[in-house]
Amino acid sequence: MKAQVKAQATRHSPEGESVNAPRAKSLSSLLIFALCLAPCVLTVSACGKRHPPLPPVERVPQRTELLSGVQRGNQVILSWPAPRRNASDESVQSIRRVDVYRLAEAVEGPLPLTEEEFSARATLIGSVDEAQIARAADTLEYTDELSLSEPVRLRYALRYVNAAGQRATFSNFLLIEPAASVSLPPVVAQTPEIKEDAVTLRWAAPEANVDGTRPANLLGYNVYRSAGSQNEPAQTPLNTRPVNATSFADQSFKFGEEYVYVVRAVSLGTGGEPVESLNSNAVSVKPLDVFPPAAPTGLTAAASPSPLRISVFFAANQERDVAGYNLFRSDNPDLPKESWTRLNRELLQRTTFQDEAVTSGQKYFYYVVAVDTAGNTSRPSEVQTETAP
Repeated sequence: MKAQVKAQATRHSPEGESVNAPRAKSLSSLLIFALCLAPCVLTVSACGKRHPPLPPVERVPQRTELLSGVQRGNQVILSWPAPRRNASDESVQSIRRVDVYRLAEAVEGPLPLTEEEFSARATLIGSVDEAQIARAADTLEYTDELSLSEPVRLRYALRYVNAAGQRATFSNFLLIEPAASVSLPPVVAQTPEIKEDAVTLRWAAPEANVDGTRPANLLGYNVYRSAGSQNEPAQTPLNTRPVNATSFADQSFKFGEEYVYVVRAVSLGTGGEPVESLNSNAVSVKPLDVFPPAAPTGLTAAASPSPLRISVFFAANQERDVAGYNLFRSDNPDLPKESWTRLNRELLQRTTFQDEAVTSGQKYFYYVVAVDTAGNTSRPSEVQTETAP
C-alpha cells in the first residue's frame, strides 16, 4: 500500500517530466518577463524627466474686438487697445502694421454684413505703422478726415498684418453716422485771468460749421485740462454739462502746477446725439500764488503781574494755505512798522503768545501778520496796546 502511494507521488509524464513541472515553468516565465520589463519602465520614466521644457505658446492678439471711435468736427477718431507685446519677424504672430478699412453705406441700408462682403467693398484708407505700434502705451489711434456732402453711414474695421505680409481676420465693425454741420472750434484767449480762487478762461464763439454753413450749430462748450507734461488733453471735461457762456472758471487748480487747456464746441449731431468740435488752440498756464492772506483780526493784549508778562491773542485766518504768524512789538507807536521788533523766531502756529520780556510800567504796542505757504505776507492787523503792571 505504501509503495503504491509513493509511486503515484513520483509519476512522470510520457515525455519524462513530472506532473508539477508545467506550473513551475509558467511562474518562472512570468518572473523573467517582469524583470525584463522593469528596466524599460524605468527608462521611459527617466526619459520623461530629462526632456527639456517646451517653449511658451505665443499669445499675441491677431485681431481686436474693441475697436471704438467718435466723431469730432470733420474727423472720425478710431481707437483700440495696443498689443501688450509683439513677436519676432519669424513668427506668424508678429504685428508690423494695422490696416484701416472704411465702407460708405446708405443710411437706410441693411446692417448685417459678412466679412467677405466687407472685404470686397471696403476701401483701405490708411495704416498704423510699426513705429507707431512700438510707441503706443495703452491705446492706438487713427484719424479719418471727412468731407461730407450728404448723409452717410460709415463702417470701419481693422486688420493686423505680420512681418510676412499675412493679414489677420477683420476686427469688429464700427458704424458711425457722422453729422456734416458740426461747429468749428472756439478761439481761446492766451492769457487766462488768474485769481486766488480760480483760473478763468475766455474765448470767442465760432461763427460757422466745418461744412461752411452758418450760424454755428452750438449747444455749448466743454473745457478740458491736462498736466503740462501730457501730450493729449484729458478724456473728461472739467464741466459736468456743456457751458453756455464763453468763459469758464477752473476752481480745482493748484498753484505751482502747469496746465494746458483746450475748449471744444458741442453741436447737435445725428440722432440728437452731441458731437464735439476739434480742439481749440491750446492755452498753457502755470498759476503762481502771489496773493497774500487777509490781515488777522481780533488782536487783544492782557497784562499779568505774576509772573510779569503780557498775553497776546488773535483770531485764526480762514485761508487754508496759511503757514503761521509773525508778532511785532514796539514801545513807540509812531515808528514805521517795518522797524518794529519781531517777537517770534519761527512762525507762530498758535494764535496766542506770552510776552515775558517786558518792563513793569512800560507801555507796549503790538500787531500781527499772517504768512502763507508761498511766503506771501498779509497786511498788518490793527495795533493793540497794553502796559506791563
